[in-house]
Amino acid sequence: MTLLRPQALKPGDHVAVVCLSSPIDKPAKLESGMQAMAQVGLKAEAFPSALAGGTMYDYLAGDDEQRVADLTRALTDPKYAAVFLAKGGYGVQRALQKMDWSLVDPTRPKVVVGYSDATALLEALAVKLGWVSLFGPMVACQGFREGVDEYDFKELMRLLFTPADVSGLTFKNHRTVVRGTAEGMTLGGTATLLATNLGTDTSYPAQDAILLLEDVDERPFRLDRIITQIRRSNYLKGVAGIILGSFTECGDPKAIEAMLVERLGDLGVPLLAGADIGHNTAMQTYPIGVQARLDADRGTLTFLDPVLLDTRESE
Repeated sequence: MTLLRPQALKPGDHVAVVCLSSPIDKPAKLESGMQAMAQVGLKAEAFPSALAGGTMYDYLAGDDEQRVADLTRALTDPKYAAVFLAKGGYGVQRALQKMDWSLVDPTRPKVVVGYSDATALLEALAVKLGWVSLFGPMVACQGFREGVDEYDFKELMRLLFTPADVSGLTFKNHRTVVRGTAEGMTLGGTATLLATNLGTDTSYPAQDAILLLEDVDERPFRLDRIITQIRRSNYLKGVAGIILGSFTECGDPKAIEAMLVERLGDLGVPLLAGADIGHNTAMQTYPIGVQARLDADRGTLTFLDPVLLDTRESE
């Protein structure tokens, strides 16, 4: 299946900032991220959910209706060229349960950026609308709030403004687990969210895919359980290759990697560990839904087409 690529951004574009998960604990974090976008010429607008506290539960930004309304407006209003998630936590799946996708025109894809809890949204965009999206840093989190000189932010903006210049990702500290190369569509994200999405109408099976897996703050036995559930569900049937990103705050890193290798290495597909994508790392932005070639020996992911439609080419 070929997904539709949104247009690259340009200075002066209006972009929406929404929070579909947990509340932002300090307004200054959001303000810093918004200022960074202003410095590169983006006109960012914080939607009500990005400013909301725990009005329903303390772990949710506003109530479900507010988050759904913000997402719907951001995806349907032609004023906004992109949708940036403010932070993660929990709440996206509650919003997806109430989302009316028939209101969104699938032929007019927009840039959507987020990670962690946003994994569920990125999967949904692929399933429901057939859109490419971006597993990348969020506005009120690490990667944005330190400003325009932060690695995460610079890498994301380079992809958003000049996608033709971004031919792929190089994982400098990768460790080859299973050698070889593979081609497929990029999928994946935070393993916990992929597992909890199984059995829903927004889960996208990893057949013929280059699959990213990463996570944070999961005890070793829980992470083992998550990966085992993903395997037992047949989600991985026919997967082409696997990239293991960061698994921070999950216990001893060597022990965690050994468990992941034991759980996934016998699939016999190219597999590398140590990719700089995920939580608590200076991360590269990983596209969801583009054709790419994984070289597990060299530690590279090559995009077979530009991730976004370059506005310079369409002028």
